[in-house]
Amino acid sequence: MIEKDWDKKLNITTCGRDASKENAYHYPYEPTPYSVLERLVESEYISSESSVVDYGCGKGRVSFFLNHKSGCKVVGIDFDERMCKAAQENLLSYNKCKNKSGVKFFCESAEKYEIEDADTFYFFNPFSVEVLQSVVGKIKKSYYENLREMQLFFYYPSDEYISYLMTVPELIFTDEIDCQDLFGGNDERERIVIFETYF
Repeated sequence: MIEKDWDKKLNITTCGRDASKENAYHYPYEPTPYSVLERLVESEYISSESSVVDYGCGKGRVSFFLNHKSGCKVVGIDFDERMCKAAQENLLSYNKCKNKSGVKFFCESAEKYEIEDADTFYFFNPFSVEVLQSVVGKIKKSYYENLREMQLFFYYPSDEYISYLMTVPELIFTDEIDCQDLFGGNDERERIVIFETYF
């Protein structure tokens, strides 16, 4: 299915790129392609038991798709009030169409969001590595308060992200989902890299 077809199926509007709030620490809104999300779901890493945080959720595409396909709970976080408003509007139309619950959105900076019971975290380069360090600090804090298996998914990761993540003793690289064939090129960043908590 093409992007607009999936939006129509989910009764949401998430297409398009928006760089109006871009700065040194926060990157443009650009939704993860649905073909990549389909591949993530097919990997079976995420189940109905998963509790996901979608960082830099924008208009909520990842949140709605994962909830629709796997039945997991998802919390979307974004600092941009306009994106959060669009996500909330999408939530109303999604719930009306699908009669589902389990998706929530919070408008606040990722560094301030207090993680509760989440065990799965999704990133599509929403912010700089400096912000990522603060966010991983919050994830580690939650981990030590309630030891559990955690998975962190990074779509189209930068070298900076990977270099930093390799230095976090609580995390271990476990797998990657290759997505290069979806776009007919040789872009090595077209992948989802997976880290898990290290016991």
